[in-house]
Amino acid sequence: MVVTMHALHTQHDTAAVVTRAGGDYVLTVKANQKSLYAHLKALPWVSVPATTRTDRGHGRRATRTVKVVEVPAWVEFSGAAQVAQLRRTVTRKGRRTVEIVYLITSADARTAPPEVLATWVQSHWEIENRLHWVRDVTFDEDRSQVRTGNAPRVMAGLRNTAITLLRLEGHRNIAAALQHHARDIDRPINLFLAA
Repeated sequence: MVVTMHALHTQHDTAAVVTRAGGDYVLTVKANQKSLYAHLKALPWVSVPATTRTDRGHGRRATRTVKVVEVPAWVEFSGAAQVAQLRRTVTRKGRRTVEIVYLITSADARTAPPEVLATWVQSHWEIENRLHWVRDVTFDEDRSQVRTGNAPRVMAGLRNTAITLLRLEGHRNIAAALQHHARDIDRPINLFLAA
């Protein structure tokens, strides 16, 4: 099993739990781990061979460049085998954005060559974009005042259910789908009619 996690979960205890259970982890390192981030950023990435892949779709071009090296001795995460630099350059409507993240993984070079590591991270970002981003932005979940008892989990479950039903109905843009259904409160979602 491979567990991919964003920067919030890049903790020594998390790495230990995953490796003790027999899995591999891919942890994203960002500024919340200032010292580790600075050390990874300072590695001589210029001299490391790169693997690059470009995808086109949804009105954008995304180029992912991955550079992977064996884990330096000073990285103290349980089972760490490799570190990587992942550069994602996205061009949409002539505007270019570049994001660079650093990764630590317990998967060795045989299990996770650069192409595989890039695929794992891309899959993680797809989940982030398709669910968590929608919950954070479209449903404004971070500002929710529901904070006691089981209510936060119930509300998250209801949001997930709404997103899932709309996606099953074929909607790619959840915000637009919500607006579409809000215009006519008597307009049912087709999934309910099929049942």
